[in-house]
Amino acid sequence: CRKITAIAASRCLFRTMRKIIHVDMDAFYASVEQRDDSSLRGLPIAVGGAGGRGVVLTASYEARRFGVRSAMPGALARRLCPELLFVRPRFDAYRAASRAIREVFLAWTPLVEPLSLDEAYLDVTAACEGRPAMEIARAIKERIRVETGLSASAGVSFNKLLAKLASDLRKPDGLSVIRPEKAVGFLSGLPIERFHGVGPATAARMRSLGIASGADLQQRSEAELKRAFGRSGLHYWRMARAIDERPVEPHRRRRSLSVEETFAQDLRGRDGRCRELTPLADMLAERLHKAGFAGRTLTLKIKLADFRLVTRSITLGHPLSDAAEIRELAATLLDRPGAPVAPVRLLGLGVSTASADPDRRQLDLGLETQG
Repeated sequence: CRKITAIAASRCLFRTMRKIIHVDMDAFYASVEQRDDSSLRGLPIAVGGAGGRGVVLTASYEARRFGVRSAMPGALARRLCPELLFVRPRFDAYRAASRAIREVFLAWTPLVEPLSLDEAYLDVTAACEGRPAMEIARAIKERIRVETGLSASAGVSFNKLLAKLASDLRKPDGLSVIRPEKAVGFLSGLPIERFHGVGPATAARMRSLGIASGADLQQRSEAELKRAFGRSGLHYWRMARAIDERPVEPHRRRRSLSVEETFAQDLRGRDGRCRELTPLADMLAERLHKAGFAGRTLTLKIKLADFRLVTRSITLGHPLSDAAEIRELAATLLDRPGAPVAPVRLLGLGVSTASADPDRRQLDLGLETQG
């Protein structure tokens, strides 16, 4: 009887909570190419470059079976899948498909927060009066298929954190819901790497502390996590308990976009660092296109083996988006006098909106070192 009462109470609570849907298109760039060229359907394809400096932007599901993944060097992808077909990206086609998908979202709710060309959060709380959110998500998926010929995966829950995790559960063409009474239990079973904001370096640190899963994270107090991870500790504590009060923000302006990689072995010497900057620059350019973001400041982030952080930036009079230009500027920043000689454990590149006069070309090559 008590169990039935608890379930009824949780269902009542769900009715009073937000209803959030996260929609994520399936292998978006590759799916657009297969839709528009019937000769590519059913074949392993990669959108991007096959050469030594090329990088995979998106791989079809046929290619993913061979281990081909986004951000992978094209040469490695070719070795994993000798029959892989490389297709040059057509960002105009992807933007057109994205606009059509956005119209489907807006038919249900004005509360749409795009994250990139192929994913968005929707707050359908108002639309859910008399209609389950799961049913709305199913209708959105079907309308996208009819309007664009593409498949999408969707996750439904009461906050952004869980909706995004749910959309990834049954890809491709998936639909999943995480209800309040299941949320903490669901999170307990996740490996720590699945939590938002836990990158390779943080995951390694957590595992060294005996935190390998959501269940382990749930066992740690807020004070323990703050001592171990500073301000991020509160974020991890809240995530482990399914606490996420962020609203869907239709007009949220992105101020920066960045990529970074922590290396299994520290980089020594300029050649190794330059070699690793190439795929980072390509990945950053792809994400800039995907997000439709433009900024004039490029920042190079270098974390040394002793965890000292060095950042260098350059501000231009025009928006940055071209991979070749980003590669060239990143190498310029790396080669500035006073470059650190210590081994490097992490490299990152980011583009942000500059406050300088856009009509004036400005180079800011100051070196900032943080402890």
